[in-house]
Amino acid sequence: MEKLINFQAFQRFFRSGQVGGYLLLICVAISLLLANTASKENLESFLATTIGFGAVNYSILAWINDALMAIFFLLVGLEIKRELLEGELSSVKSAALPVIAALGGMLVPALIYTIFNTGTETAGGWGIPMATDIAFALAIIAMLGKSVPASLKIFLAALAIVDDLGAILVIAIFYTNQIHFEYLAMAGGVLILLSLMNYFGVKNLFFYLIPGIFLWYFIHHSGIHATIAGVLLAFTIPTNETDNESPLEKLEHALTVPVNYLIMPIFALANTNITFRKEMLTGLVSPLGLGIIVGLFIGKTIGVTFFSWLAVKLKWAGLPTGAGWKHLLGLGMLAGIGFTMSIFIALLSFSNALQVSEAKFAILTASVLSGVVGFVFLKSVKKV
Repeated sequence: MEKLINFQAFQRFFRSGQVGGYLLLICVAISLLLANTASKENLESFLATTIGFGAVNYSILAWINDALMAIFFLLVGLEIKRELLEGELSSVKSAALPVIAALGGMLVPALIYTIFNTGTETAGGWGIPMATDIAFALAIIAMLGKSVPASLKIFLAALAIVDDLGAILVIAIFYTNQIHFEYLAMAGGVLILLSLMNYFGVKNLFFYLIPGIFLWYFIHHSGIHATIAGVLLAFTIPTNETDNESPLEKLEHALTVPVNYLIMPIFALANTNITFRKEMLTGLVSPLGLGIIVGLFIGKTIGVTFFSWLAVKLKWAGLPTGAGWKHLLGLGMLAGIGFTMSIFIALLSFSNALQVSEAKFAILTASVLSGVVGFVFLKSVKKV
């Protein structure tokens, strides 16, 4: 039987994303303004305020980065699952491309950073330019609207997911001091339960979301970044092969507006609070700054484009529908928007406050450069 795809949720996701993208950028500007005025201490004090009880008593910033962003990852994971089963990524050949492109987008920037920083005290930050920020990259491509083919948006979402999962693995292996395997085992048990419910045809979302909360809790306490719980939960939500709304699509509909208009802007407001210092300007041309900027802006572009070309040349994968090589080049530029995960890895890499500030400024510079150049370039490219 021919599969019928319900594209309504995906269309709503990016339609609201266009407006949400502008809101996101406004929140970035507000956060930078607050961080460089007398309001800085008030903002930091507010974000440090703890909310909760017992074992779930966290700062507001932690709730935003670990809990709210897990919901964002859940939404993106739902879309990727549906596309893997029914859409642009449903064949091995088409699904292979974003995975291979993401691999190139991680290896090349890490290599560039290492070349700049070998033998220095900042050599341990090689993981910083490996990450692509899903929220900001999708916001930029959403603002392009119909200027780019829809398949390219799906490709970027898939690439960014693979990229972030890769970054999470890097953090877990190289930047995590201690992993609590007992919590990982409990998370595995919850995941098995969710998978069994899917297998036996349980359709009620309530029976997935409640265990999903426990899945988040166990992963959070395991030492691995908690946002991966959103992706894991998404892949257990049931779908169908008809045009009738499935539980997966129903959850997408429910999450689209709050994620684009609330969660992403709140995240930007809380995490872009970079206080500018004079020393940070010279830090841009230090091994640390150059490693991050060249790694994100040049390394991501080269890595994504070259590995994509190699995959197509070897006939392991095919280009996204309606997209050409110029589209892939522009998408590689957008992949240089590291921001969230890059800043997170920078915090894990350095204990020196000045190095952290210089790394944040370099990440912001590279991300703005990648976003602006990528946007302008893709805007000028005609559809295939």
